[in-house]
Amino acid sequence: MRQLNLLAFDIGASNGRGIMGCFDGRRMTMRPVGSFDNHFSQRGDLATWDYQGILDNLKAVFAQARDLGLTPDCYGIDTWGVDYGLLDKDGRLLENPRAYRMSRDEEMHAAWQLLPRRAFFDITGVAALNFNTSYQLYRRVLEDDPALKRARALLFMPDLLGHGLSGALGSEYTIATTSGLLDVRQRAWSRQIIEALDLPGGIFQPLDLPGSLRGRLSQPVAEELGLPRVPQAVVGGHDTASAVAAIPGTGDFAFCSSGTWSLFGVESEQPLLSDAVFDSNFSNEGTVQGGFRPLRNIMGLWLAQECRRAWAKESGKTLDWEDIKDQAAQAPPLVSVLDPDYPAFYTAGGMPQKIRAYCRRTGQPEPETVGQFARCIYESLALKYRWAVERLGEIRGRPVTSLNITGGGIQNLLLNQMAADSTGLPVTVGPVEGAALGNALMQAMALGEIRDINQARQVVRDSVETQDYTPRRTAAWDEAYATLLRNMEELAND
Repeated sequence: MRQLNLLAFDIGASNGRGIMGCFDGRRMTMRPVGSFDNHFSQRGDLATWDYQGILDNLKAVFAQARDLGLTPDCYGIDTWGVDYGLLDKDGRLLENPRAYRMSRDEEMHAAWQLLPRRAFFDITGVAALNFNTSYQLYRRVLEDDPALKRARALLFMPDLLGHGLSGALGSEYTIATTSGLLDVRQRAWSRQIIEALDLPGGIFQPLDLPGSLRGRLSQPVAEELGLPRVPQAVVGGHDTASAVAAIPGTGDFAFCSSGTWSLFGVESEQPLLSDAVFDSNFSNEGTVQGGFRPLRNIMGLWLAQECRRAWAKESGKTLDWEDIKDQAAQAPPLVSVLDPDYPAFYTAGGMPQKIRAYCRRTGQPEPETVGQFARCIYESLALKYRWAVERLGEIRGRPVTSLNITGGGIQNLLLNQMAADSTGLPVTVGPVEGAALGNALMQAMALGEIRDINQARQVVRDSVETQDYTPRRTAAWDEAYATLLRNMEELAND
């Protein structure tokens, strides 16, 4: 076959990338085309995404690919979960999409007065997180929001951006499963939740699965870019679903998609809805093959990203990530332990002060230097991985024996070794651009060049090199883990 050029847009909550997957029928070579920053804007308690700015950046990447002589044969878009835009009757965006970072517990607790927390979980299989789309929308109901009243369609971020390029409507399955609005048994929108929250049911679009096609670049966009009407593939719209699709593992493995968030879980054909899953606040999110990923959302490198932003504001100089990692490597090990999911860490701003306050509250030494902060964050994240590994073993009734980590976070080699040391598991890392690779694989499937997920993962094994880490568990790691568990128990009601 001739080489296919598959343009994968992988857009996270801090940056976006356009990467061309060049597929020869056996191997996929990933070629970066363009990147851009992506940050929400905040005014008072309203945080929003710059939809037009993101869309313009996608068009710029198309133009860059054209100028490189890499005319795409297809394109696909994946993003972070839960956030959405509302369209009016003419298909126009009513306002910039709200950002999940503005979410509060009040709306979640108010929704539970209408439908108990356990009922939400039994229907959707989704953990109780205040930024779930269901609770975001209920906030609009409580506010008597005019945009929600005028809305005729709701599109999640990857579908919304795809609509901006092609005009096509649809809701991709994996991104829909993040919403807290999907009935996981029926794999359909939950009428019970929609009616309980008094949401307009007509705004929810038909679901489609990754590995299919949905429209093409609209004629005006194609003419603007000087490109043919490139087909749009439905890919794993949730970036974690795309990343897990590109994990080169075989058989039974646990995965971690490491980035701003660390998404930690396993694959399952059916949702896991037991008391243990509910009590551990795990979610059942979708796989590209139409199954489920029982997983835990762990606050990942966001803590380090926020510290770096604060240090830059103080000094006027942005530290290089490698420099931060090197300083962390030189700092004393296992001095203080954080729970990365402590509620105060979820919001932006003042992260070093929040970490110091946590350490004071738990009677631990406060980090002072860049290296001490970074080491504390990385070690705490690795320890929370151990907690997730143990919960997964309980949930499945059999222990996890290996861990595959993918995503941008694997560029931190120190954290990779810490993950092995803390969990006591052999760790395989790679690929770095897991979400973009999984995105491109689903495009190849949509074009009929890849048969199924097993063939897709064989392409990954033929295309990328991985790195293995051997665990070096010590008594100090066990003591630090005991500290984490103690802190989690003592602060559970904060």
